[in-house]
Amino acid sequence: MRTPLTQAFDDWIRNDFRAMNTELETLYFAQEQRENVTGIGDGIKQQLVAEGRDFIVELLREGNTDEGFDQGFDLLGDVGFYMAACRRHGITDPAREQRSPLKEASALAMQLGASLGTIPRFASSHLETHNRAVNGIYKSFTSLADERLFLDYNTRGVLAYIRAAEALLHILPLGVSHPVTLDLLRAARTALADVARSNEELFHALDIDRFFYCIRPYYKPHRVGLREYRGANAGDFAGINVIDLLLGLCRADDPYYSQLLVDKFLFMRPEDQLVLRDCMRRSSLLDSFLEDMAAHAGEPWFQQNASAFLDVCAQHGEVAVQHHEQLVEKFIARPAERAGLQDQADLSASGPPLPVLLKGLRTLCDLRAAAERDDIPSRHADLQQLRGALGQSPAATP
Repeated sequence: MRTPLTQAFDDWIRNDFRAMNTELETLYFAQEQRENVTGIGDGIKQQLVAEGRDFIVELLREGNTDEGFDQGFDLLGDVGFYMAACRRHGITDPAREQRSPLKEASALAMQLGASLGTIPRFASSHLETHNRAVNGIYKSFTSLADERLFLDYNTRGVLAYIRAAEALLHILPLGVSHPVTLDLLRAARTALADVARSNEELFHALDIDRFFYCIRPYYKPHRVGLREYRGANAGDFAGINVIDLLLGLCRADDPYYSQLLVDKFLFMRPEDQLVLRDCMRRSSLLDSFLEDMAAHAGEPWFQQNASAFLDVCAQHGEVAVQHHEQLVEKFIARPAERAGLQDQADLSASGPPLPVLLKGLRTLCDLRAAAERDDIPSRHADLQQLRGALGQSPAATP
């Protein structure tokens, strides 16, 4: 059970806080230079800062009420929403500060993050998989229709990825030759196709300018205390990396990919961290099929299961390319270039300048798609070898 004070703060986040953010976004969006937040709605900003601080001061005074992980994690999300909104509205800015001016919020966020084993800011799960709806309405920064659309479809996509990951995890104790493995591979492919379909619907319906100017800025990096933390990312859950690792398209011993995992661990809930750590030590399904290929390529189980496995890899790669070429290019890179903002230091949620971010995302996309590249540890040649054992034509390079 929440205390009355944590409930009151949560109610504020769901109502007045959201209303103030929405009003500010309306003012920003009406300008010719929509990226400008300086000198706009200052009275609303002061009200947002003051009301949020009043709640947080009382919460600090109340202290640790030992309400359990879920309640603590939910409160961390509420504090994180407040700090992220202050960053979005230019109230805080890590480029001009050595420490966050939100002292009370930082203190509460760090206390919660340390006790929960997560980062002391809001994570994507606060908006997606662990965002409780009240009377059909879940928490969001604004009441803008496009933010709702973005979160609805992101949540659907994340849950579909989780379904695919769970199917692949069930294969581990069964082995690649088990007859039920075929069912699990088909289930994984279906779930990944659901991700693709959900993405396609989102990319068709989401307004580019609303996303770029009114949604994306809430995910900017900001300081909590002395340290700057990158923004939350929709990929901050174990499922997508479980798929990468179990399929064998990405490897834990690849310095690029392992750095990506290290950077995201604390952005995930602890149970996700445990699952991902376990997968990092497992042999991949691709390696298992390659090991069995010489002795069993002609067996019916190998022909069926390996073919289904290749279908899963192809679908995973297709979604990666879709994400990169539609979401990243259409909703971030092009509008940034159009507005002349591509060199803006704080454009991306991840922190690095946009060209650096795009290069890294291209590498990750090509790993997942097994692209034919010799400068990264792509599994392109291994998948071609497996296709050859099945009598399939070589796959086209993504």
